[in-house]
Amino acid sequence: MKRRILLQAAPALLCAPRLARAQAAYPARPIRYIVPVVPGGGGDMVARTLAECWAGLLGQPLVVDNMGGGGGVLGCQAAVRAAPDGYTLMQAYVTTHGTGPAARRVPYDPIHDFSPIGMIGTTPNVLVVNKELPVTTLREFIAYLRENQGRASYGSAGQGSLTHLSMELFKQQTGTFMLHIPYRGAAPAFVDLAAGHTQAMFPGLVAGLPHIQSGRLRPLAITGLARHPLLQDLPTLEESGFKGFDAQQWYGVVGPAGLPAPIIRKINESLAAVLALPELREKFSSEAIEPVAMSPDQFGAYIKTGLARWSRLVRERRLTLDG
Repeated sequence: MKRRILLQAAPALLCAPRLARAQAAYPARPIRYIVPVVPGGGGDMVARTLAECWAGLLGQPLVVDNMGGGGGVLGCQAAVRAAPDGYTLMQAYVTTHGTGPAARRVPYDPIHDFSPIGMIGTTPNVLVVNKELPVTTLREFIAYLRENQGRASYGSAGQGSLTHLSMELFKQQTGTFMLHIPYRGAAPAFVDLAAGHTQAMFPGLVAGLPHIQSGRLRPLAITGLARHPLLQDLPTLEESGFKGFDAQQWYGVVGPAGLPAPIIRKINESLAAVLALPELREKFSSEAIEPVAMSPDQFGAYIKTGLARWSRLVRERRLTLDG
């Protein structure tokens, strides 16, 4: 009798470790997805589009948690403090892991405090002005700035953001001056630009495109080596005489340092799969995002290269963070 009970119990005992592993399989609950920008900007759009498609592949919701402020610092601090278990991820971008740390002191190490997981995509930056400004071309804008020295201002998504350093580089290369007005993210900067409180901005195309298409803002030039398919009539800065002005916005996924390799691999594989979905690519394309899949090692190397490039630019150009 006892033997029969033990034999009957044996299959359950043998399956117990397998059942435990299945129950513990990642992900077993919703994932917090920190987006270190305020709602409404290009980065927020990328995050929500990605999360909607990605949740289906992961089998768990990705809960978007906007933590704007400090040029991405608040979101980065939250991600760094999170447990390295795969249930807190962050959408990194060029400001949090490139221009920001290159231009100022930040309370985190962009290389050692994070686990790189994979790239999401890239978009060029576009120089836009208030539609009431009496200029329609890049040449006219430069002439306007020279004739109105000290009277113009530009907004940015924050100190050390790509929108900030791109415009500072533009000022140096044109010998012009505009007062820098930093905001807590791109969304409020767009509001003031459209209202005429500032005169110009250098946002990523993904964030600027809706304002351009609505006619609220006027584009003058775009970064990159070739004209963009969505704005074929808009000249590049390269063809306008600004050689090497190819700054671009990028978005990627990171986790806190110490994330286990199997979890990194699973997240990366699912991210690559979602970036290959036709519906996601179509949505991103309509919003000026070019999906780019990378392995964790490739993405980590990309971050390091970009950080070194922006750090060198800050030193060589002696760019300072003005108020």
